Amino acid sequence: MKYILSLDQGTTGTTAVLIDAITFQLIGKENVEFKQHFPRPGLVEHDLEDIWSSVRSATLALIQKNSINHDEIVAIGITNQRETTCAFDTKGKPLHNAIVWQDRRTDSFCKKIKSSKQNSSYIKRTTGLTIDPYFSGSKIRWLLDNSTEVKKALKSKTLRVGTIDTFLLYRLTNYQSFATESTNASRTMLMSLKNISWDKKLLEIFNIPISILPEIKPSFFNFGSTSGLDFLPDGIPITGILGDQQAALFGQAGISEGGVKCTYGTGAFMLLNTGKKIVHSKRGLLTTVAYNDGVDTFYALEGSCYIAGAAVQWLRDNMKFIKSSADVEETAKKATENEMEHVMFLPFFTGIGSPYWNSNVKAAIIGMTRDTGISQIARACLDGIALSINDLFEAMKKDLSVNVNELRVDGGACSNNLLMEIQASICNLKIIRPKIIETTAYGAGLAAAIGAKITTIDKVSRLWKKDKQFNVNKKIRSYMLKKKDRWDLAIQMLEKAF
Repeated sequence: MKYILSLDQGTTGTTAVLIDAITFQLIGKENVEFKQHFPRPGLVEHDLEDIWSSVRSATLALIQKNSINHDEIVAIGITNQRETTCAFDTKGKPLHNAIVWQDRRTDSFCKKIKSSKQNSSYIKRTTGLTIDPYFSGSKIRWLLDNSTEVKKALKSKTLRVGTIDTFLLYRLTNYQSFATESTNASRTMLMSLKNISWDKKLLEIFNIPISILPEIKPSFFNFGSTSGLDFLPDGIPITGILGDQQAALFGQAGISEGGVKCTYGTGAFMLLNTGKKIVHSKRGLLTTVAYNDGVDTFYALEGSCYIAGAAVQWLRDNMKFIKSSADVEETAKKATENEMEHVMFLPFFTGIGSPYWNSNVKAAIIGMTRDTGISQIARACLDGIALSINDLFEAMKKDLSVNVNELRVDGGACSNNLLMEIQASICNLKIIRPKIIETTAYGAGLAAAIGAKITTIDKVSRLWKKDKQFNVNKKIRSYMLKKKDRWDLAIQMLEKAF
């Protein structure tokens, strides 16, 4: 047997997935979580050694559980949390905790950059991104300004900076391959969308030397081979890398213009493939690379909600309202629409992303009365997630002036049938859940298969299979439309308050 190993390095844990290299069936998966660090309100960090340990542990558990030989793995694919920023030296030693995509510490720096209309316009036009702490450029600048170890490494010319894909690739290849891939590079605010290269003027704006940055490669490429590891043999080629949301779009067979998906993870992210055209949003969406095959670049419009599944985790971990994330569905079902008319859960724990882009906004639960209980708050949480995503969907429709009749969904929270029914009803379209909901890891595995020339991109669409379709519930739609009006007013109120 021959297998593809896909490593999905996410915000809260790493999932290792095994895919049959002939049938492309998902054989097994193992997930290992790691600690989140919150030094101060608004700051989120990861220990890179924790991340590396989770990759090692998940891979070992997967191989042992499925009783495969190491030499049966013919290719490796990587997908990762995108904007999270790492600094390490030439020997692979971390120099500072990774600054996570959710982190807001560079807000004042970003406001300073925004104050220059000339720079602001150039950044938007060149990168397709809104100036925000979300992206890697300001995080790199913060590390250069504030980390003693990073400063020392810069001075001694041993500094390496990149996103998570770069760190994993560097470690997996025994410090031989210092590279990134175009979808990840497109999230740094340092790359030209048109040229797929680091942009000289952007580097000057952020005052970042090009010497510390990795080389940008296509999505399907031989990035190097495993070497010097104690959990994998030498010589396994790493042949596909995609940022997590682009990997999910790929796994949902959104390989050509018009393909659209929404991933429900820690946050929620909607991507629509715009083909080889760079489409700039007028309504707060991002322009990003969908994938680059070495010849052509495909682009996408993206809407980003910072918080989705993390809101359910908050109910579980902080409030102790539920024992497991899966419990939220049954808990929420106990609430009726009549009880819920005024209860609003606005899940903006780390600011609000698309289409508003306000990093100062905070989360809120409003409209409660004395009879409001756990079930009503749980239902309001699901409503809030669906309404956040509806804002993305509405912006996308207006930007493109097209009718979208169906939305493919993936990620852990898409297994929540009630949430999917709410989403279908507020968006007024069909929600389609695939048989493989681990589409992020699956998409990276397919990218590796293409990079290893095991298959070709035109065959990807044939592998996608539908599991369940959710249609509009008229009663829920009527209720959610009323709530949408209050939702818009509540966001205006929060923006004024913060």
